[in-house]
Amino acid sequence: MDLVIAHVSKDYGRGPVLRDVSLTVRQGETVCLMGPSGLGKTTLLRCVAGLETPDAGAVTGVPRRLGYVFQEDRLCDGMTATANIRLPHAGLHGAELREFIEHERRALKEVGIDADEAARPVRELSGGQRRRVALLRALLADADALFFDEPLRGLDAEGADRVAGFAAPLLVGKTVFWVTHDERDASRVADPVCWVLSDGVLRRMPA
Repeated sequence: MDLVIAHVSKDYGRGPVLRDVSLTVRQGETVCLMGPSGLGKTTLLRCVAGLETPDAGAVTGVPRRLGYVFQEDRLCDGMTATANIRLPHAGLHGAELREFIEHERRALKEVGIDADEAARPVRELSGGQRRRVALLRALLADADALFFDEPLRGLDAEGADRVAGFAAPLLVGKTVFWVTHDERDASRVADPVCWVLSDGVLRRMPA
C-alpha cells in the first residue's frame, strides 16, 4: 500500500512550519528529506509517524510496524547495549531468541561494537557507540517502515560509511524516510527519492 501525505500543514503559532505538503510514497521506496536544520523536516517525519497531529490534511497508508531513530538516542541508560536492542523483541523465546541473539552479535561486530562494550550499560559508552546502538535497535526490529531523523549524526566519516553499509541490505523492501541536512549522508542511501523542505514547502530534487 502506498503511503499518502495529503495537504498537510502545521503551525506552532510562530508561522507555518509545513504548508500544504503532499507526497505519495510507494511501498518499499526510500525518501530522503533534505534541507537546513530547523525548517520542518522533523515535524513532517513526526506527522507521518503519528507522533504529531497535523493542523490540516491527513496521512494514510502508514504501515503498522514502525522503527524510528530520533535525533536523540533515546536509550535506557542503565541497560546494556544488547538489552536496548532487544526491547522490541520481548516476545521471543527458545530457538527464535537464540537465532536473534546470534544475528545481534554479528550486527554489533559489523558496526564496530565489541562484546565487552555490548555488555556495558549504555551510559558508559561513547556518543558514537550509543548512536550505533540506537540504529541497531531500529534496524533489527521487525518493522515495515523505518524513520531516520539525522541517523548518522555524531559519527565520523568512517563510522557513517560502516553503519550505512551494514544498513543497506536491511532497508531493501521497506518504506524508508531518511532525514538529513547533510548531502554526504544522502549519498550513503541506495536509490533514494530526494526532496527538499524549505519555508514549509516540499520540492523534488533533480535525479
